[in-house]
Amino acid sequence: MGESDKNEIYISPAPHISTPARTWHIMLVVIVLLLPLAGYGIYLFGLPAAITIAVSVCGAVAFESLFRALTKQENRIKDLSAIVTGLMLAMVLPPTTPWWVTLLGSAFSVIVAKEFFGGLGANVFNPALAGRAFLLMSFSQPLTTWIMPLSQDVISTATPLEYIKMGDGISKLASRMDWATDGEAYWNLLIGKTAGCIGESNSLLIIIAFIILVLTRVIDWRAPVAMIVTSIILSLAFSMNPIVQVLTGGLLFGAVFMTTDYATTPVTQGGRIIFGIGAGLITMLIRKFGSYPEGVMFSILIMNIFSGYLNNILPRKYGYSLKKKEGK
Repeated sequence: MGESDKNEIYISPAPHISTPARTWHIMLVVIVLLLPLAGYGIYLFGLPAAITIAVSVCGAVAFESLFRALTKQENRIKDLSAIVTGLMLAMVLPPTTPWWVTLLGSAFSVIVAKEFFGGLGANVFNPALAGRAFLLMSFSQPLTTWIMPLSQDVISTATPLEYIKMGDGISKLASRMDWATDGEAYWNLLIGKTAGCIGESNSLLIIIAFIILVLTRVIDWRAPVAMIVTSIILSLAFSMNPIVQVLTGGLLFGAVFMTTDYATTPVTQGGRIIFGIGAGLITMLIRKFGSYPEGVMFSILIMNIFSGYLNNILPRKYGYSLKKKEGK
């Protein structure tokens, strides 16, 4: 072996920050906190939700392993990132999504949105959201079909966010959903007894997950808090109920699990705040003026585009220079 073969140069995407935390450990924490949401989704929607979760996770792991084998790269299954991608994709899908549609979504998430960009840490867009966007554009009907929770019969219905888009207030929403009082409506929105995606309904579980992720320093609080606060402020400005806006749709789930993705969000503290503000702003503009009732997916994917730019205009300096002592 020649000397040039021994002194190899390894190139990896920025930022180059050393930390004692291991990728598999971070991913494992995220998986553990996603499992209660997955379990609750299965409780609400039954077997269809379980099938969607299983297909999405198994598909993501299989497609990543197959792609890396065909391209003669190291199999990265041990870092658990493929499991996280598959699980997050399942959480933002309707429970009755056909299995083959889910499989296509996991393939797009892992191969196109992740591996084509260079693999873990090099992707520009959040893989799970990119996969959902692909499915929404390609198969809009199954991606916008919702079923009643805790129902033995699969009955198509609208989500609370769709009723709100039509101008319903909390009282009218409660009437449509057969809830006795406004208080019961708020409670059911908090615990997620509504039609919606598998993992984004139970706001209480998401809030608990957020607290644990922040306390364990797996995520930074700035982007999620900035997104939620911006959404509340704009809700008030648009004469919308801020509590309902926060508790419906994927706002909390997106803020906690999507705006904190290491690869697709800024590394600077100021950049994360601006990222969250931008995501909240776009979300509420789409909810108020757009044709879609929900805007979380689009807002985060759009802000992913600006992550690199935010890092450049708000640089974070590592290290420091020692001050010279007086008289020297």
